[in-house]
Amino acid sequence: MPIKTIPGTSLKYYLIAFDAAGKEREDDPDGLMSKVVLDVLANQSITDVFLISHGWLGDIPAAEQQYNKWITAMVANQADIEKMKRLRPGFSPLIIGLHWPSLPWGNEELGGDSVSFDTTEVSAVQQLIDDYAHRIADTKVSRQALETIFTAAMEDIAPDTLPPSVREAYEILNRESSLLCQGEAAAPGRDREPFDAESIFKAANSSNESVNFGSIDFSGILAPLRILSFWKMKDRARQFGETGGFELLTKMQKAASETVRFHLMGHSFGSIVVSATVNGSLDTENLVRPVDSLVLVQGALSIWSYCSDIPVAPGRAGYFHSLIDQNKVAGSIITTTSEYDIALRKIYPIGAGISQQIVFDPNQLPKYAALGTFGASGPGLDVVDMKMQPLDGSYNFEPGKIYNLESSEFISDMSDGDFGGAHNDIAKPEVAHAVWSAAFGS
Repeated sequence: MPIKTIPGTSLKYYLIAFDAAGKEREDDPDGLMSKVVLDVLANQSITDVFLISHGWLGDIPAAEQQYNKWITAMVANQADIEKMKRLRPGFSPLIIGLHWPSLPWGNEELGGDSVSFDTTEVSAVQQLIDDYAHRIADTKVSRQALETIFTAAMEDIAPDTLPPSVREAYEILNRESSLLCQGEAAAPGRDREPFDAESIFKAANSSNESVNFGSIDFSGILAPLRILSFWKMKDRARQFGETGGFELLTKMQKAASETVRFHLMGHSFGSIVVSATVNGSLDTENLVRPVDSLVLVQGALSIWSYCSDIPVAPGRAGYFHSLIDQNKVAGSIITTTSEYDIALRKIYPIGAGISQQIVFDPNQLPKYAALGTFGASGPGLDVVDMKMQPLDGSYNFEPGKIYNLESSEFISDMSDGDFGGAHNDIAKPEVAHAVWSAAFGS
């Protein structure tokens, strides 16, 4: 049942699950969770809605685990809650966790237990083909290309160079994926250089890093495939935010009293989800009213996403600049950065097709880099760079400003492995304090 209770507490949140097309799933026995949430908004004295989104590598069990940790961290900050009660008499929050299928493979059964990937159950090659075809492109030619790639991987997982047949297979798979290459000003999922499997292979393997998911090692010859999956999920995050996320938020704003405030928080690719949810698409009208705060934790989207004129692409604004230009956030926008987030510092630029920008020039912002590495950048923004505060620190966030919080002191646990580093180390009281503080100031 997607009405979840945080372990060890009586606090509940609502998990609303969507499919890959951005449609709310209808396989819950209690019906559509969105209708349940709209009923709560219409009939209960809710003061604040917190809408949160996980990022890449999130199946339903993983999403539940992340939300349990994040919400537990929020609830543990009793001083912040007491302050919110003083600021918002009768404070009554409604917490909603979004799930969108962002895992290359995983357990997508509502309420199911997490399962490990076991290639002994069926043919290893065939199962991998099925998994990646569903995530990248499920066509006859893409399946043939995947077969070529995985067969070669079983013969030699780490060749010195990509075999010609594998390079050709990657080019076919890239075309079938419908992923465009439109440069740094394009929509998330399209903001990359032309696909070059050989360059990605060399860049991803230059540091001899090993990347494992379950029992499968995705280093070596499979690096370009991993990057295609990364980019497909980035594209999906944007599309989901612009469709299912935007529609849900619009309905909630219409159902809620005008005094109800809305706060959005996204992690990793979830930062794309919540940005797109607020911004909508070219085909949609604006939201009923601006949201009250937006927090982007270790955001896996471009540092230029919100600026009016991208320095490395003069005359072009960031994809989400209208969010700033049209004041779609009434309060403040918060980003976090950490030098220990290896996933964003190394994998993000490789994913964009930049093979020589793994070590960044400290005196110049790169063409392709993640928000969680440098924060929001570029002209047309009222940006404040500051350090993340301890629990007893005060922010005094101001409306209309973007605060880039350097958070390496707190987002620092690298036990997740070299691939991710501290990318997932966000269930910290200091991070929760920043989220609460953003909500205070709206």
